Amino acid sequence: MIEIKNLTKKFGSETVLNNISFEVKRGEILGFLGPNGAGKTTTMKIITSFWSATSGQVKIDGLDGEKDSLSIKKKIGYLPETVPLYDDMRVYEYMKFIAEIRGIPKSEIKKRIKKVSEECGIRKVIRKPIEELSKGYRQRIGLAQAIMHEPDILILDEPTTGLDPNQIAEIRDLIKKIGKEKTIIFSTHILSEVSAVCDRVIIINEGKIVGEGSPQELINKIKSSGMIYVKIKGNKEEVLDKLKAMENVEKIDIKDKESADIYGYNIKSKPGVDLREYLSTTVMDSGWSILEFNKKEVSLEDVFRELTK
Repeated sequence: MIEIKNLTKKFGSETVLNNISFEVKRGEILGFLGPNGAGKTTTMKIITSFWSATSGQVKIDGLDGEKDSLSIKKKIGYLPETVPLYDDMRVYEYMKFIAEIRGIPKSEIKKRIKKVSEECGIRKVIRKPIEELSKGYRQRIGLAQAIMHEPDILILDEPTTGLDPNQIAEIRDLIKKIGKEKTIIFSTHILSEVSAVCDRVIIINEGKIVGEGSPQELINKIKSSGMIYVKIKGNKEEVLDKLKAMENVEKIDIKDKESADIYGYNIKSKPGVDLREYLSTTVMDSGWSILEFNKKEVSLEDVFRELTK
């Protein structure tokens, strides 16, 4: 459905996207993750033909992103991070305006507005001025305009930015509902959304893809290396030196601090190694005290931090 090959985008001497390639299958919901400035929005704007690439190729349903940009735009619904609304319009006026510029026949406009209003849950506010609406309703209206022309593909850039937990849950459920019929790419910083909604995830950092797979597949890659959290009472420098010297330790991070001589440590082992017994022996032989000790469950947040640090 969507094919990205060797995509590169430069602004002057700065390379924002560096030769990235991936595909999105028809009917798939893809989560596009990365820290600020990683290249997510740039990729989305190139896919939607809003920007052109410096090099590489985008194909949408077999159409070339450069040569067939107008045809591609008809297939895509786009919700940018800043929702394109006109505050002086009422919701119905705005939806009618969108329907008209999308070329929907006049005889079909009322029917289409009614349908998208029901799908996006905005019927209660359809006669209200947009300027009076909450952030949650504004996002819903943004989604409504994106699906007005019944596109095959939805590109959603940070669709839940600035929403409260209840609004986030509502928009997430809406995306899942719409995703039953469409191909969706959406970017977000809320990793719980990705686990709940996405079939597959791409993580991008500094313009390069650093992780790809289902949420569980990405978690399993990190999970193969054991993660232990331990809170130790002892001199921090001595603790760090001895823990780092332990066989099969790959990485140690200070997670938190309770007092001058009590710190919590995240310890990552080499793949297939359980450090718990060795760690206990090291602590006891050193005369330190263990105040907390558990094998850490790996989350998508751990994967994100590991791949984008």
